[in-house]
Amino acid sequence: MINLTPAAVKAVQRFIRGSESPVIGLRLTISGGGCSGLQYGMRLEADKADDDWEIEVEGVKLLVDPMTFPMIDNVTVDFVDTLTHTGFKFDNPNASAQCSCGSSFSI
Repeated sequence: MINLTPAAVKAVQRFIRGSESPVIGLRLTISGGGCSGLQYGMRLEADKADDDWEIEVEGVKLLVDPMTFPMIDNVTVDFVDTLTHTGFKFDNPNASAQCSCGSSFSI
């Protein structure tokens, strides 16, 4: 299960509406990097891969590859807009350590 806060749903829907090309969903990814070793990634997708997990949350279709899903199972994605930070923030119960900005983690 992946959770999106109302602010994250609103932001994703805004990005999908503003996309110049057709979008079927939002892809969540994990890759090496960031200050804690692994970093989150997001991108709008036009196509679904055959082995993707497809999850609909509050009307937003999420696409997650099989390698990423165990690392973000039960994650909550929020969208924050403050004077010092604007963007998506991840709260991941699977992480053993996480950077203060919430964009990278380790397991």
